[in-house]
Amino acid sequence: MANHKQRKNDPLFQPLSIGKLTLKNRLMSTSHASGMDDDGMPAERYQRYHEEKAKGGLALTMFGGSSNVAPDSPSVFRQLCVADDKVVPYLQQFSERIHQHNTALMCQITHLGRRGDAQVEHWLPTIAPSPVRETLHRNFPREMDHHDIRRVVKAYGQAARRCFEGGLDGIETFAGSHLIGQFFSPDTNFRRDEFGGSIENRARFALLVHEEIRKQVGDDFVVGMRLSIEGGGLCFDDAVQIAQLLEREGAVDFFNCNSGRMDTELALAEENMPGMAQPLAPFLDKVGTFKRAVGLPIIHAARITDVATARHAIKNGLLDMVAMTRAHFADPQIVNKIQRGEEHRIRPCIGASHCMYKKPHCIHNAATGRETELPQVVEKSSQPGRKVVIVGGGPAGLEAARVSAERGHEVVLFEASSQLGGQVILAAKANWRRDLIAIIDWRIAELEHLGVDIRFNNYAEADDVLAENPDVVYVASGGIPAELDFAGSELCVSSWDLFGGNVQPADNIFIFDGTGRHEAVSCADHFAKLGSKVTLATIDDRVAVEMGYAERVIYRKHLYEQDVTVLCDRTLSSVTRHAGEYKVILTNDLSGDEHTLTAQQVVVEMGTQPIDDVFHELREQSLNDGVTEIDALAYGEPQQQPKGNGFVLHRIGDAVSSRSIHASILDAYRLAINF
Repeated sequence: MANHKQRKNDPLFQPLSIGKLTLKNRLMSTSHASGMDDDGMPAERYQRYHEEKAKGGLALTMFGGSSNVAPDSPSVFRQLCVADDKVVPYLQQFSERIHQHNTALMCQITHLGRRGDAQVEHWLPTIAPSPVRETLHRNFPREMDHHDIRRVVKAYGQAARRCFEGGLDGIETFAGSHLIGQFFSPDTNFRRDEFGGSIENRARFALLVHEEIRKQVGDDFVVGMRLSIEGGGLCFDDAVQIAQLLEREGAVDFFNCNSGRMDTELALAEENMPGMAQPLAPFLDKVGTFKRAVGLPIIHAARITDVATARHAIKNGLLDMVAMTRAHFADPQIVNKIQRGEEHRIRPCIGASHCMYKKPHCIHNAATGRETELPQVVEKSSQPGRKVVIVGGGPAGLEAARVSAERGHEVVLFEASSQLGGQVILAAKANWRRDLIAIIDWRIAELEHLGVDIRFNNYAEADDVLAENPDVVYVASGGIPAELDFAGSELCVSSWDLFGGNVQPADNIFIFDGTGRHEAVSCADHFAKLGSKVTLATIDDRVAVEMGYAERVIYRKHLYEQDVTVLCDRTLSSVTRHAGEYKVILTNDLSGDEHTLTAQQVVVEMGTQPIDDVFHELREQSLNDGVTEIDALAYGEPQQQPKGNGFVLHRIGDAVSSRSIHASILDAYRLAINF
C-alpha cells in the first residue's frame, strides 16, 4: 500500500499527453543506432532488444537511430532504412510487440546530408545546404538545388507515412548536425536564396519537411524534432527562435533537446554524448531554460543515469519526459524496480561508452543486445539448491556468484585478498575512470542481498574447493601482469605497481604500451596529471587503438594537455641501468631505426597471464575435464551435464586469457544462467 501511494505521488509516474497520445509515466529511451538491424530492417533481434525495455515498464521507447529517408542518406553507423515500403511489415510487427506492454513506440527519421558517405551503399554524392565538408565523415557534399530540396522533402513525407502505416505512435525528425540542422546553422548554410540568411529562411526547409509529414500522416499522429539547442554554429537564442517558429506553425508536437556539435570525435564525446569523463546531466539546466521559452513538451537525454536526477528534472519542471537511454542499456528493468521499491537495486550506468563502441552492449550487462539468446531477468533454476563454488572475486567471479544465487543455488565465493573487485579496483583509481568501481559495488550489494557466502583472505586450493562438495566450480582467479621477454625486463614495473601503491611514481616515467588498451594510456594520463614527466610509446600507429572513439579521443586530449610525449610504431628492445637512471632502446617497426631515451622509471604493459593453478589441480577430478563447450557458450545454450557424481569445472574471465570487463562478465553470465 505504501509503495502504491509513493508511486502515485512520484513525479516520474504522472501521465503525460503529447498531442493525442497519453504516456503512462515520464521515463523513456531515445533512439540510437543499435547495430542490430537485418539489412536495414528492424527484425527479431532489433525488436526483442526494445521489447525488454517495454517489459521493464518505461512509457516510450524510441528507435531508429537516425533511420534514413533517401538513398543519398546511406547507413554509416548501422541505421535503419525507412526509404522503402518493405519496412512497413516489420514496423507493424514491432508496434504490436511493444504495444502489448502498454508502451508507446516512435521512430527517428533523418537525412544525413553532409554526414553521409559517398563511398558506401549506392555510392551517391552527399548533399548539403552548402558545400561544407564535415571533418568526421570526411565527404565533400554537393550543394542542394531546388529539385533536391523538393525530392528530400517528399522523401521525409513518405518515410513518415511508412511509420504511420506501421502502427507507430509517432516519429521525430533529427536536426542537430544532420540535414535539417545543417540548414539551421550559419556554419553550414551559406545560401543566398530563400533557404539561407535569416533565421526564418534557415528554418524554411524544416517547415517544408514537417508540412509534408503532416500532409502524409495527419494531425493526430505525434511528430516531434530532436533539436540541438546550442552548438554546431547555432547559438541558444537562435535555437529558441527556431523552436518558437516551428511551434507557431504547428509543425511539431514536442522537442527532444540535445546539445553540441557532432562533426568531430571530441565534440561527440564531450558535447553531444558525454561519457565517464564528463559530469552527470551536463545540459539539464540549459534545457530547462529552453523549456521555459516554448510551450511544447520537452524531452532530453544526456548522461541522466540515476533516478534521483530524473525525478528532480520532472519535479522541478526542467523536462516533461526524461530519457534514460544508456541507463536502460545497463538495466531495462528501471521502472519495474522503482515500482517494486527496489530503486537501490538498479544496475547503474557508469558512462563507460562501451555501448557506443560495441553496440549496443553494456559494459556490465551481458544480456543487452543478446536478447534472443540471453534473458534480461534471471529466473529460478528448475533444479535450485545446488552447490556453486567460485574462486576469485573480480568481475567474472562476482557475476557468476550473483547469477547463481539468483537462480536459487547455494554459493560460496573464495577471494584471496581482503577486497572484492580484482583489476577493476586498480582501473578505478585513474582520475576520470573512478566510476568503474560501481560495477563492483553494485554486485557486492547484490551478493549481500542474496546471502552469498564470501570468504576473504582465502587463496583457495583444490582441497578447499573439494571440501565444499560442489556441483559446479567457476575458476575466476584472474591474471597477473604477463612475463616480459626482452633484455632488462626485470628492471621494469607495471601499472599495477603504480596504481596499487607498491611503487611510487618517479619524476620522469617511460611507459610502453604493448596492448592498445586502457592500462598504459590510463597510467600515462593519471601520473602526468599528478606532475610526472611522461613519455608513452606504443606498438600501434596511435594510442588507445583498441578503444572506442569516445574514450580514445578523451585520452588523446588529456595527453596533449599534459604534454605527454607519444611515440608510435615502436617495439621495446632493451632496458639497462645508466647513470642512476634507465636507458631505454626502442625500435621503429616501420623503418627499423633505433631510438634511445632515459627515464627514472620504466612501466611496461603487455596484458595479463592467467592464474589458473587451481583449475589444473581440479581438472582431472571434474566430470567434464574442465572443458567448456564453445558452441554452446557462443549461443547462450546450456553446457552438457556429464553423468555421474561430482562437479563440472569452468574457467572464466582473465583466468582463461587477458580479457576485458565485458568479456569476463559475459563468460560468467552465459554459463551461470544455464546452470
